[in-house]
Amino acid sequence: QVQLVESGGGLVQAGGSLRLSCAASGSIFSINAIHWYRQAPGKQRELVAAMITSGSTNYADSVKGRFTISRDNAKNTVYLQMNRLKPEDTAVYYCRVVISGIAYWGQGTQVTVSS
Repeated sequence: QVQLVESGGGLVQAGGSLRLSCAASGSIFSINAIHWYRQAPGKQRELVAAMITSGSTNYADSVKGRFTISRDNAKNTVYLQMNRLKPEDTAVYYCRVVISGIAYWGQGTQVTVSS
């Protein structure tokens, strides 16, 4: 059974940076894809960053050039580096990792950006 534990959220001023971590535990054999979502109050959950098996990445227009998705294989951890944060980035952020064809979700971590 795979579990994903998120960390790294918090309060930051506009223009600042945060790095979210999503640590995987359990049996991990093949990671097919990595996704980061966010959900602000009253809004639909939004895909902000994705990495597929080929290594290709995609970002929502709202975060392109500011956010970067990455992975540390040795630590079984995926990351979302968030730079030049804006108040509109405030949301709960969730990682989603597809392992051997099965999707697992992190518990979410709150990111609050003050102006």
